[in-house]
Amino acid sequence: MDRDLIERARAGDQNAFAELVHQTSDTLFGIARRILRDPDLAEDVLQNALVTIWRKLPHLRDVDRFDAWAFRILVNSCYTEAPRNRRWTAVVRELPLERASHVDDVQAFLDRDELEQAFRKLPLDQRAVFVLHHHVGLPLVVVAETLGIPDGTARSRLHYATRALRVAFDEARVPRPLLGELPA
Repeated sequence: MDRDLIERARAGDQNAFAELVHQTSDTLFGIARRILRDPDLAEDVLQNALVTIWRKLPHLRDVDRFDAWAFRILVNSCYTEAPRNRRWTAVVRELPLERASHVDDVQAFLDRDELEQAFRKLPLDQRAVFVLHHHVGLPLVVVAETLGIPDGTARSRLHYATRALRVAFDEARVPRPLLGELPA
């Protein structure tokens, strides 16, 4: 991140902040979408987080920690909004009309669906650690620092999230009849 750009935004330069938003919003949206599993809610959370970032930017102490600071604000916005919006939304994906070329393609789709359902069942704090560590690529020590939690708590949340997803994956691998193999 451009240190000068952050400094100008801290001083109230709206154009500099607009450029910061342009540079960071895709990453922030990706994190929110992965944590919340709802693109519409993720957009709302991103907007709230960006407003908070703008309001609190003059108080940022260490400009070099802007990314971690912004991630923390975003994750806290996710924590705040998720309980308010506990609506159950279906995620519908358009599938091609042609049949799967191979049984493995169908199984891969079923596995992804099972894992998506399992990820939705994880508590938000576990999702946040999992996404920041595996999607963003932050080391666990940095994840803990970003979220303001002890290192052991970050490791524990990652452990339980990984274990729950592994169980879901193992359950998804249990053989089940495919559409073409259903009994008559």
